[in-house]
Order: sequence, then C-alpha cells, then structure tokens
Amino acid sequence: MKRIFFAFLLTILVAAPALAKVSVGQPAPDFTLSDSNGKSRSLAEFKGKIVVLEWNNPDCPFVGKHYGSGNMQKQQADATAAGVVWLTINSSATGKQGDIDGAGANAYIAKVGAKQSAYLLDPTGQVGHLYGARTTPHMFVIDKAGVLRYMGGIDSIKSTDKDDIAKATQYIPQVLAELGAGKPVSVATAEPYGCGVKYGS
Repeated sequence: MKRIFFAFLLTILVAAPALAKVSVGQPAPDFTLSDSNGKSRSLAEFKGKIVVLEWNNPDCPFVGKHYGSGNMQKQQADATAAGVVWLTINSSATGKQGDIDGAGANAYIAKVGAKQSAYLLDPTGQVGHLYGARTTPHMFVIDKAGVLRYMGGIDSIKSTDKDDIAKATQYIPQVLAELGAGKPVSVATAEPYGCGVKYGS
C-alpha cells in the first residue's frame, strides 16, 4: 500500500510544473520570448537597466481595473520615461482565457493605450513557470545588476474596484523610486492578486 502511495506521489511531483526558482536578492533568470511584432527579445538584452515584468491577461477583470483606470499605462509611461524597461508578458496557453497572438496583442495595446517597452508572448508558459507567475497582474522588478528586487502584487488593495487604486500603496512606483535613489527596497515582496495565470499545464 505504501509503495502504491509513493508511486502516486511521485507521479504528481513529476507532472507538476517546475517550481519557481526566483527569489528577491538573487539574480533574475534570463529568458527569450517573441514580442508582439515577432522580434526575439531576451532579458540579457537589457543588461544595465532596471526592468519591470508585468504578467497580463487582457480578459481578466483585475487587469481591466488597472488598464481601465489608466493606472497601468501611467506607471508604464512614468517608468519608461525614466529609462526603465517595462516588459508585459502573456502566459495564457492557446485556447485559454487571454490567449492572443502578435496582431491581437498590438490591437490590445492600441485599444488601451499601453506604454510598455514590449509585449511578450509566452504561450507555453515556460517563462511564467520560471518566475512562478501566479496571477494577472503579477509584478517583478529587476535592478541594473540583474538582481530581483521585488515580486508580488501591483498594489496593496486586492479588488477589482477602480476606486481602490487611489487608496492603495502602488508598489512598482515605490520600488522604482527607491532604486533610483539608491535606497533599499522597503517592500520587497507582497501577495499577488488577480486571475490565475491560464497555463496549459
């Protein structure tokens, strides 16, 4: 009986997606994905720059909260104006909620007026699993040395209510301001909230 149980447990462990290997204070793993224009982009390409990673699902109401209010676009515009690279990543599997191709991504960018540096497509979920992205949005900030300095939610109030944005601590602008001033990041992790990333497996 024990042998059957352990065999079953081993099957679960083998079948489960690889656990994230990222942690704050450690080097962020490199990756390569195609952007919405079909160009291959890698994290290594932006060495020496602060990079924000934003997991996105256009059909998620939590994502809609931040794009519908203009909050996400403002954060993107402010960050990129300061020389920060902002990469939006879509890890929805083919046929799952939020799944779009390059043309669809560009149409979405135009519709919402997004201001990211690039929109990256991760339909296999490889990069999402690598970083342990759990929700949309789920945010990560990498410093100029390639070290992960923040991972977690976009802000401090878990809701789909746009009125909560003004009352919440917006973590990404806070982290970027602290990094820009050479200060330690005061909030390095926060519980992410939103729709679960629609992985294929």
